[in-house]
Amino acid sequence: MTTPRIGLLGTGPWARSVHAPALAAHPGVRFTGIWGRRPEAAAALAQAHRTRPYETPDELFAACDAVAIALPPSVQAPLAVRAAEAGCHLLLDKPVATSVSEARAVAAAADRAGIASVVFFTARFGEQEGEWIAAQAAVGGWFTAHADWLGSVFADDSSSPYADSPWRREKGGLWDVGPHALSVLLPVLGDAETVTATRGPDDAVLLAMRHGSGAASSATVGLTAPAAAAGVEVTLRGTAGVTSLPRRQDGPDVAYRHAVDALLTAADTGLPNACDIHFGLRVTEILAAAEASLPALMPHGS
Repeated sequence: MTTPRIGLLGTGPWARSVHAPALAAHPGVRFTGIWGRRPEAAAALAQAHRTRPYETPDELFAACDAVAIALPPSVQAPLAVRAAEAGCHLLLDKPVATSVSEARAVAAAADRAGIASVVFFTARFGEQEGEWIAAQAAVGGWFTAHADWLGSVFADDSSSPYADSPWRREKGGLWDVGPHALSVLLPVLGDAETVTATRGPDDAVLLAMRHGSGAASSATVGLTAPAAAAGVEVTLRGTAGVTSLPRRQDGPDVAYRHAVDALLTAADTGLPNACDIHFGLRVTEILAAAEASLPALMPHGS
């Protein structure tokens, strides 16, 4: 069988540290090339991984069976539509988009083209986390849950490579790490039937949800936590007792390899993955509803 060809859109820190190395090392795909908004960065990244840069996204699409995207959501969404229209399977980053209309456009394009899609939610494809999520979904009987998903990207003492990210600065933790929290809570507790949000310090947001199972959950998300307070915790309480999401033992490259495997399986079988574009769309809809419920920011000193 011909090895599927996959290209990469994006040259930022996430593309350099995870996407490109994982695609170059994956035995099941041929890393065809890279396109980036900065041609010199695309050329350097392509050289580092023994592939080639492309001058335009459409030239890359024409040379690929699938594309992986590591770009800001407002850039990712329209390019994903074009890739789907060119017949490329999609390995997307979260969030799929920060507007419901853009996310729906990607889902509609994928459906029209009949292509496979996977959205890379790190926890869902991590070995320990993924097994835990599946096990808790099977157990059921959960009464309530709480998630803390707090980064220190914009803390005063931050050295994060994402501190210069304009879209994260604009949209905050709700849109950057909020998708991770939802990707764990939704498959265990069911769809969020209602969601409200309250502002915390800086960009922190507290979500409150009622799920299809009847369970209630809350989540605190943000990117400005002090370094000593940053981290991830998810706790479930129900008839089976109390259980917590295991801490990640592997780097994101392992989870990304599993996401590539999931895309290949979906493309080969025609069966949608649980983390496909429609799940990504639903996450966008919930986050948009939460954002709409937030009270307006008050001026300092008011």
